[in-house]
Amino acid sequence: MKQKKILVVDDEQDLCEILCYNLSEAGFQAEAAYSAEEALAQLANSKQPDSQCVDVLLLDVMMPGMSGFELAQQLKADAQTASLPIIFLTAKDAEDDMLQGFGLGADDYIKKPFSVREVVARVRAVLNRSHPLSHPQQHSTVCFEGLVIDLDKKTVTVDGEQVALTKTEFEMLCLLLTHRGQVLSRQQVLDSIWPRDVIVTDRTVDVNIARMRKKIGRYGSLVVSRQGFGYIFENYEKAKRRP
Repeated sequence: MKQKKILVVDDEQDLCEILCYNLSEAGFQAEAAYSAEEALAQLANSKQPDSQCVDVLLLDVMMPGMSGFELAQQLKADAQTASLPIIFLTAKDAEDDMLQGFGLGADDYIKKPFSVREVVARVRAVLNRSHPLSHPQQHSTVCFEGLVIDLDKKTVTVDGEQVALTKTEFEMLCLLLTHRGQVLSRQQVLDSIWPRDVIVTDRTVDVNIARMRKKIGRYGSLVVSRQGFGYIFENYEKAKRRP
């Protein structure tokens, strides 16, 4: 899988180096620009053939010359860069500044000082929202033996008997079943099901998974927790091999 490219834009060179190092350690391709003008040049180069496009922009607000807000405004006005996710990194923490940032189309706003782990987590969350896990659209049903999800009617049947799932439980089951054999992190589940403006916790995922498991009968044992990673819908063969 191709690494996602993150462009860090900040006039503090030391901070850029720290962020780029940690983003690289987290599996991203990270590059730095020390001004908005330099960032524009790098973004232009990334549009050339055989160049990888930037997937997320980590953007400082207060820089000499063009500010981060001005750069964001220019990027959002250009059809080629309008969809580029932007995360502001800034010491400006007044509510009006945050509202201005989100008004310019920012995907997130991180106040300085911050933890590097938080930045990496926020980058992952924005990428998941930008490229969410999707359900197959070519079929109106998703099946696993006697477990049948009707995507049009929004119903679930277990061995011919319809079970009553909440909207959240339905979407969770559909997500896990359409990605059977793949571990999905709690953050991936959150980003795929809940609106970005709704604040929920990992515990919310666990509670809904537990309820859904009970309702789908014998198939509930196939929804397995991978401690520290997330959830997976297993095939019977793998489930039998578990201790």
